[in-house]
Amino acid sequence: MPFKVQIGPPQISIHQGQTVLISDPDGQIHWPSERGLYFLDTRVISSWTVYANGEPWELLNGGPVAYYASRIFLTNRLLATESGVIAPRTLGFTISRWIHRGMHEDLDITNNSMKSVKFQLEIAIRCDFADLFEVKAGNIVRRGRIATEWTPARQQLCTTYRNKDFSRAVTISAQRIPKEAVYANGRLSFEIALDPGEAWHTCLLYTLTDAGEHSAPPRECAEHHPRSNHAETLADWLRTVARIETSNEEFYRLFRRALEDMAALRLPIEGTDHTVFLPAAGLPWFIAPFGRDSLIVSLQNILIYPEFARGSLNFLGAFQAKGDDPYRDAEPGKIFHELRYGELAHFKLIPHTPYYGSADATPLYLITLHAAWRATGDRSLLERHLQTAEGCLSWIDHYGDRDGDGFQEYQTRSPAGYENMAWKDSGDSVVYPDGSLVKGPKALCELQGYVYSAWLRMAEVFDAVGKGDRAEELRAKASALFERFNAAFWDDELGFYAYALDGDKKKVLTIASNAGHCLWCGIVPRERARLVVERLMAPDMWTGWGIRTLSADHPAFNPYNYQTGSVWPHDNGLIALGFKLYGFSAEAACIAHDISIGGSYFQLSQLPELYTAFQRDGTTFPVQYIGANVPQAWAAGSIFMLTQAMLGFLPDAPRNKLYVDPSLPEWLPDITIRDLLVAQQRFDIRFLRVGDETEFEVLAGDAKLVERCEIGLKATQLRTHATR
Repeated sequence: MPFKVQIGPPQISIHQGQTVLISDPDGQIHWPSERGLYFLDTRVISSWTVYANGEPWELLNGGPVAYYASRIFLTNRLLATESGVIAPRTLGFTISRWIHRGMHEDLDITNNSMKSVKFQLEIAIRCDFADLFEVKAGNIVRRGRIATEWTPARQQLCTTYRNKDFSRAVTISAQRIPKEAVYANGRLSFEIALDPGEAWHTCLLYTLTDAGEHSAPPRECAEHHPRSNHAETLADWLRTVARIETSNEEFYRLFRRALEDMAALRLPIEGTDHTVFLPAAGLPWFIAPFGRDSLIVSLQNILIYPEFARGSLNFLGAFQAKGDDPYRDAEPGKIFHELRYGELAHFKLIPHTPYYGSADATPLYLITLHAAWRATGDRSLLERHLQTAEGCLSWIDHYGDRDGDGFQEYQTRSPAGYENMAWKDSGDSVVYPDGSLVKGPKALCELQGYVYSAWLRMAEVFDAVGKGDRAEELRAKASALFERFNAAFWDDELGFYAYALDGDKKKVLTIASNAGHCLWCGIVPRERARLVVERLMAPDMWTGWGIRTLSADHPAFNPYNYQTGSVWPHDNGLIALGFKLYGFSAEAACIAHDISIGGSYFQLSQLPELYTAFQRDGTTFPVQYIGANVPQAWAAGSIFMLTQAMLGFLPDAPRNKLYVDPSLPEWLPDITIRDLLVAQQRFDIRFLRVGDETEFEVLAGDAKLVERCEIGLKATQLRTHATR
C-alpha cells in the first residue's frame, strides 16, 4: 500500500450542481478564508462556528461520505456550567450535511456521561455574499446591503443581499427541535438538557435564493441520503456507463474513482431529460460551464458516456458568439471559455457573461461533434449542430487566423482578458528558451493541430450530409496547413516542434509537452513521429509519473508552478493517445502506467488536476499542488483516454463498426470492458495478454462488428477517404 498523498489544503468539500460547501475539517468555516457555502458563484455563508457555552468543540474525525454529503464527529472540552462541570469527551456531537439544491444539516448531541448535563449550543453565522472571483483574489468589495431577519414563530433566519437588481439570500430554518431556538448577537442558541445516555437532534435547512427563485434543501435527514433520488441517479449513472474488470486492483480503483468523479461533476441542463449533462471543470472553484474543459472531457468520455458530448454541444452551441465584443474577447462564431453567475458577472465587472477568451474551444467543438457522431451514429447531431459548426469554421478562417498567414494566433483585446488562451492559460506558461515571456500574438503548435484535425473531421461530416464540395475544400485546406505547419514549426537542430511562433513569427524553441497534442491531431508526418516521442520521453520531460509540462532543463522550470514543470493527467492522456495513433503502443502504455501508479498515491485513488513530480525511484512519490481542483473532470477523464490508448478503440458507428488495436502491457495483463456503447450496440469485450501479444473476445454484442486493425492508419483512411 503506497503512502497516501493529501490533495490540497485540509478541508471538506461537498457539492451538488452549483451549490458548493467548503469547510474546515471540523465542519466549521473560519473567517477570513476562502471557505464558505457558495451558490451560483456567490459565497452566501462566510463564517459558521459552533460553541458549547462559548467553548469550541474538538474534532475527532470527519470527511465526505459522498460527493454531496459529509459527516463530522466532535467532542467537548471541559465545560463549566451553572449545574456543574461537564467532563471532557463525555459529549458526542455529530454534524451531518447533504446538498441537493439547498443544504440539509443535522446536529446530533449525545450525553455519554453518567449524570445529567445542561448547556447552550451556539452557532455563529455570518454572510458576506462575496463574489467567488473576489474571494479568490482576496479583495472583497461590498457593493450592496445585507439585511437579516429572525422570525421566532417560524424558527427562521433569513439573510438577504441586494445590489440594485441583483439579489441573493439564504434562509435557515430550525426544525425538529425539542425547545425553540433563540437568535441574538449573530448567534443561534439552543438550550440542551440531557439525562445520561440521552440524545438531542435538530435539523437546519438552508434554502438558497437567486432573484426570488428558491433552491430548497432536502427535508429528510442526512442519514437518508443513500436512499435519496440523488443517490439513485448516481447508482443509475454507474449502471449506465462503461465499466471495467481487471486483475490490476490499482488500475481498477483509479477507473472506478474516475467514474464517481465524473458523476460528481455533472451539471444538469435545463429543459433536457435527466440523461443529458454538461461536465463542470472541477471542485471547488470551477463548478461552472467551461468551453475547453467540457469539450475535452466529452472527448475523454466518448465511449464511457457519449451523452456528455451531446450536452456540451447543445449548451456551448447555444452561446456561440453572434457579434464582436472586445471586452469579452467575443467574435462571430466563437465558442466561449467560461460562464459565471455571480455579482461581478451580473454587472459586467468581469467579462464572464460568458467570456470567450479561448483559442482552442472553437476547433475542439468541431472535433467533439465529429467524435460524438462517430461514436453514436446519430445523424441528427450533425443536422442540429451543422449551422453552429459552420460558424466555428468561419471563425477559424476570419478571426482565429488574426493576420492571414494561415496559422491560428491569439491575443486578448480585453482589459480584463487572459494573456494566454490555450489550455496552458497561466500568464507565465508560454516562455522563450531564456525564460522570458513570449510576446503575442502567439501561434501555439497544438492550435494548428486542432484546426488540422477539425478540418479533416468536418470533411468527413460534410461527406456524410451530401456536401462533397465542402468536404474537398476542407481536405485541401488541411493538406496545405499540414505542409505549412511542418515547414514553419519544425526545427531540424532541435529535432522537435517549436512551442509557438511569437508576434514576429519567430520560433519559440522551448521544449514543452504541447507537441504531444500534435501527435493526437495527426499533423505530424510519420517519419518525424519517433523523434517527437523520444524527445517527450527524454529524462528532462518524462518523470516516471508522467510527462512534464516544461523541460526540467529550461530556466523557467519550476515543478511547483502551475504549468511550467508540473504533471497534468489530461495532458498525458492526450499525449498517450497520440503515441498510440502513430504506433508507439509501448510508450503509450508507459504513460498510462505512470498516471496509474501516481494515482494510487493519492487519497481515494483520486487524481487531482495536476501534481508535482520528481524523477521516480524507490523513494519518491507525486507531490500535491496545493491549489489543484479535486475532483477535476479532465483529470478523471484522463483514465478513460489512457484506457483507449492501450486498447485502441476507434468507433465507426455510421458504418456499424468498432475497430480495436489492443496492446496490453505486462502490468495490465487483462481487462474486460462492460457496456461499451457504440451506436445502439452494447459490447462486453475481454482483452488478455498472451505472451507478448494481446487477444480479445467479444463476450456480448455482435462479434462481427468488432474488427482488429491499426487504428492510426484506419483513422487517417476514414478521414481522407484513402480507402476509396
